[in-house]
Amino acid sequence: MKRLPALLEEVSACRLCEAHLPLGPRPVVRAGEGARLLIVGQAPGTRVHETGIPWNDPSGDRLRDWLQLDRGAFYDENRIAIIPMGFCYPGRGKGGDLPPRPECAPHWHERLLAELPNLGLTLLVGQYAQRYYLPEPGKTLTDNVREYCQALEHGFFPLPHPSPRNRLWLRQRPWFEEQVLPALREQVGRVLSG
Repeated sequence: MKRLPALLEEVSACRLCEAHLPLGPRPVVRAGEGARLLIVGQAPGTRVHETGIPWNDPSGDRLRDWLQLDRGAFYDENRIAIIPMGFCYPGRGKGGDLPPRPECAPHWHERLLAELPNLGLTLLVGQYAQRYYLPEPGKTLTDNVREYCQALEHGFFPLPHPSPRNRLWLRQRPWFEEQVLPALREQVGRVLSG
């Protein structure tokens, strides 16, 4: 039996932090053994929780636009794996959704990544993924995104979260659209073309 499908079944049955989840557990993870690109985001929102489809919301629309990928290409799990920092909807706080639950990444990521041998690039979407994966975790999200070339040396590409709530961040940093997005598209195209 192949190990990744069995591991994904284990993930889908996870109840590790069930007591802390207001809508109950519904892990949202996608991966295929041939995946060349990994997207590590935060945690599912309510729409993603309802549908079980990652990035199935306005943030996902913007992310696909940044990557210049249509839905078919984006959801081809044999090319793109999607493994968030928290697999289930964490609930709502004062300023929006709560941070991803801290149990998921340490419990599951290493095991999942071990079954994805073809990865050529990992997109770190938002501060939680960047703090977990980047070698200099003390930097700000803005510094990480601006200095994406340093992260590329380690196989990572840091991005801000594409949430509509981040419009001001994007508007105040025109260099993101002018310099970072073309580099992102080039890297993603290179990796997906094999």
